Amino acid sequence: MEITKFLKHNYRHFNAAALIDAAEAYKAHVESGKKMMITLAGAMSTAELGISVAEMIRKDKVQIISCTGANLEEDLMNLVAHSHYRRVPNYRDLTPEQEWELLEKGLNRVTDTCIPEEEAFRRLQKHVFQIWKDAEDKGERYFPHEFMYKMIQSGVLEQYYEIDPKDSWMLAAAEKNLPMVVPGWEDSTMGNIFASYCVKGELKPSTMKSGIEYMTFLADWYKKNAGTDGVGFFQIGGGIAGDFPICVVPMLYQDLEYTDVPFWSYFCQISDSTTSYGSYSGAVPNEKITWGKLDIKTPKFIVESDATIVAPLMFAIILEK
Repeated sequence: MEITKFLKHNYRHFNAAALIDAAEAYKAHVESGKKMMITLAGAMSTAELGISVAEMIRKDKVQIISCTGANLEEDLMNLVAHSHYRRVPNYRDLTPEQEWELLEKGLNRVTDTCIPEEEAFRRLQKHVFQIWKDAEDKGERYFPHEFMYKMIQSGVLEQYYEIDPKDSWMLAAAEKNLPMVVPGWEDSTMGNIFASYCVKGELKPSTMKSGIEYMTFLADWYKKNAGTDGVGFFQIGGGIAGDFPICVVPMLYQDLEYTDVPFWSYFCQISDSTTSYGSYSGAVPNEKITWGKLDIKTPKFIVESDATIVAPLMFAIILEK
């Protein structure tokens, strides 16, 4: 537990102390038998957060994930095309002309990292299209993440693996058939590609289960898994990955009028976005009380820092490293 010892000795105040408090509360939550949701916003997969998230999945420290469509696919892109990625450490200094050069080379930039279009997007596309088409021909419908699981489990991607498979959180999730919600999947690259096939008449939109169906799935999952104490909510970043699933609790007892639904029983958000003036797309913890998402007694934490730095450190404490 060298990492944990170092952190607890040095991280004593301010955001550093909040990191420790939130990690210890997370650890206590799952050790008491309660379940935890992790939400992945932004470009966490391209930041290779999968290295630590995969271990959390394998060690049963997370029971359900909510993520953007980008994070769903970009973990697999990194898995199959890692050697073709290009890092741009001086990305803050790029001119519009230099950005255009990256476009012409098929290099789509995510902060300091460029994803190679041919080796990443197109490599996945030809395989996932066949899985979409096979399902449609059989009259079957699945969620976006279920199609990705099918592609992983088919073994067609193994020929391309360029990183250690244990560092892919999607492989770990597929192995456990981890429940997942992927709100707003349509705005991802694979979502755009699927839509293009629908425009061309090669696929039907109905083959892909929708966001409303994700919400109804989550409502059923929460009812079955919350028990009397509720589920924990660990939010990495902001946006729809967190805003979508947290609403399931007020929906259950306000709109469906289920009177026995417990609040989320742990809440932590990691973000470097300022929470005032609407620049953060989700309410801060106390405000969530007014929306019927958190209880007065729910342990609540905010760590205002870069999630790519904070999350792996918190996971190290939870995993007793």
